[in-house]
Amino acid sequence: MIGKYEKEIINRLLDKYEKSKSFTGDNKVNQNFTIKIPALFPKYKDQSNFEVFKNTNDAVDILVRKELVFAKQSASHLYNDVTFNLEKLKEAYDYAGRISKKQKNNEAIKLLQKYESSNDILKRYCFEQYDRISNNKTIEYFNGDLNELENVLTACCRALNVNTETFLRDFSVQVFKDSKLFEKINGKVINLLFQYGDFPEKETVLGNLNIVKNPSYINVKGNAVLSLAGQELDLSKIKGDIAISSVSLCDIDNINVMGHSVITIENLTSFHTFSEPNMFVIYLGGYHNKIRREFIKKMYEKNPNINYLHFGDIDAGGFYILEHLRRETGVEFKPYKMDIETLKNYKGYTKKLTENDCIRLNRLLDSKYSHVIKFMLENNCKLEQESINL
Repeated sequence: MIGKYEKEIINRLLDKYEKSKSFTGDNKVNQNFTIKIPALFPKYKDQSNFEVFKNTNDAVDILVRKELVFAKQSASHLYNDVTFNLEKLKEAYDYAGRISKKQKNNEAIKLLQKYESSNDILKRYCFEQYDRISNNKTIEYFNGDLNELENVLTACCRALNVNTETFLRDFSVQVFKDSKLFEKINGKVINLLFQYGDFPEKETVLGNLNIVKNPSYINVKGNAVLSLAGQELDLSKIKGDIAISSVSLCDIDNINVMGHSVITIENLTSFHTFSEPNMFVIYLGGYHNKIRREFIKKMYEKNPNINYLHFGDIDAGGFYILEHLRRETGVEFKPYKMDIETLKNYKGYTKKLTENDCIRLNRLLDSKYSHVIKFMLENNCKLEQESINL
């Protein structure tokens, strides 16, 4: 049975080999793989720590006798360098009880091929990983556990087909027959879907796909009459707002907008502050999943000839949410107070752009909001909608 010190030495040498051009076959000269024993075991040269000195020397002696490494002791019986014997590569993997990176990659490729045609997101992800493997880069969202990788891919596949609002644990049971498994991998699932998909914000990826922790609501107020389960509710006669649960949305028979405009608002505080008697105001809970989009489509079908506006942060996220809303509903929402004039009027409340802000804004330079995007980049500014006086 391999000892702790032997395993550490062999694994460190195998790590160096697997990161090299020798591993990919791209090396033009023969490579040697050497590690410094004192660097690997900092207490090795500490004369007061005889146990580490003895265990290390014993480990190197064993590896030398097995011809897995080359090493020489100094006059003071210390090993400085240990060099890998590449002719014993298979034996080294076997002795360490380690699956080679090449074998793992081959098994991962088979798994990726199984999912590459599932949807456009997984197609983009899988083909990017083939390229990374060919360039000896790590596979994204893969820590060496093939079972976990398959679970991540399965979740990414099934998440795009959730048609009704579903709780996280229920989704986990439906997909894995385990109420807690999805919770363990949902970070990787969210990151993969956001990186290779088209979602306005990472935090709302699951919500956009109808996967939620708790029942969600649409908050509405203003000049409209809702027909709900055969009953009419005139919102213009209510001082505040009402919240309609996702469960009740299917009971809405008709939405008759009496004012001249519909406006969706990104921030809850801004929603409550907003007051315009001739508008129907909708807060979508931070994101708009399929159920909410159906609400908007139903409303638009009955009220196609009024203005549709969206009020959000004047930042990359705000414009991404607006674009996503327009694309997914087919409604030509126009930005409300998301312009250069507002940025100038509230200059004292603006914040500087982060590096990520700049990256995302540059991707929007060809959009219909390009003039605002250019101003933000040139003036290094963004504005949260809560700062705007309503």
